[in-house]
This record gives sequence, structure tokens and C-alpha cells, in this order.
Amino acid sequence: MKKIVSIIAVAAAFTLSANAQSILGGLLGGGNSTLTDIVSGLAGVVYSAPVSLNGTYTYNGIAVSATSSEGGVLANLAGTAVTSGIESKADEYLAKVGIKPGMMKFTFNADDNTFTLNVGSISLPGKYKVGDGEKTVTLTFGRTMEFLSMTGTLESSGTGAKMLFPANTAVKFLKKLASTIGQSSSTVGSIAKLADGYDNYRVGFKMSK
Repeated sequence: MKKIVSIIAVAAAFTLSANAQSILGGLLGGGNSTLTDIVSGLAGVVYSAPVSLNGTYTYNGIAVSATSSEGGVLANLAGTAVTSGIESKADEYLAKVGIKPGMMKFTFNADDNTFTLNVGSISLPGKYKVGDGEKTVTLTFGRTMEFLSMTGTLESSGTGAKMLFPANTAVKFLKKLASTIGQSSSTVGSIAKLADGYDNYRVGFKMSK
């Protein structure tokens, strides 16, 4: 029985994310973290299965991830009221330039690692590459998007997947996209300021298959 308990404990330890380990390390070091700190720090620490990008995904809105460090505790804010509020505001900004849920579709072809981003009647081709056990993705667009290349994380979700990129990279892409579809890109820049004060701010897309 003791051996089974030990095996379970080891398995549980390996499933902790780097954020969770950081939190526990602070507690063991005699920090002043409270139970509230622990719960908020562990919020969003979930297992994300590898995503096999193949087929067509529909854009469902902006996805945001950020972390915050208070009192020495690193909290992952993904999926909390904080990021939900930022996502809602970002969606408002993008709606003003015509980028709305349902109007964009990514079609990935795993046979030759090409993809096409369709925005209304505009088609933007490119190449993609996944890595780190299908947990990262690099999108490289063609001439129309000035060969823009961006690398981010790939996460599974209940309805499909999320692609998340460093905020500056994502905003650069969204500005180019707005310009490509004939819209002003000035409003898009405001997205980068929505998470002032937070660390590791990433922006991307919620996609359903």
C-alpha cells in the first residue's frame, strides 16, 4: 500500500506546472503566503493535451494569458476574471475594425504544413510548424503579410484550441491584418496596453473545430 501511495505522489509531482512548483517552493521556504495566495496561484494550472493541427478552425475571439507576482507568489491568471475582462475589451476593439468571432477561419493541411487564413473574402496563405510535442506553433505568412512569422504556444480547449503569442507579436499581426482588410489599425494598438502591470502577457485566438 505504501508503495502505491509513493507512486501516486511521484506522478502527481510531475504533473505540476512550473508555476505551481514556484508557489510550493515559496511556501516551503517559509514565505507569508496565505491559502488565498495558493488558490489564486494555482488558478489556470491545468493539463493541456497536445493539439493536432489539421482541418479548419473558426476564430471565436481573442484569448489572453498573463501572470502576476504579488507577495512573492506567481499567479497564472489564465481563465480568471482578470483575463476574461481583458479578452472582452480586446474583442470590442477588434470589432471596431471588422475582426469578429466567426469571420476568420484557419485551415491547416498537415500533409504539407501549409495553412490558409480566410478573413471574409480575403485569403492569406502561409506555412506552419509545430514543435515541443505539439505544444508550440510557428506561423509564417506570405508576401501579402510581408512574410510575418510568429511563434507561440498551442493549447487544447473544450471546443478546439488556443494559439497564444507574445503580446507585441500578436498586436503587430492584428495591425497588419486590419490594414490588409482595409481597416484602420490604430485601435488595435490599444490591446497591448490592456494588461499593463502584468507579466508574460500573451494574446492569441480561441478557435473551434
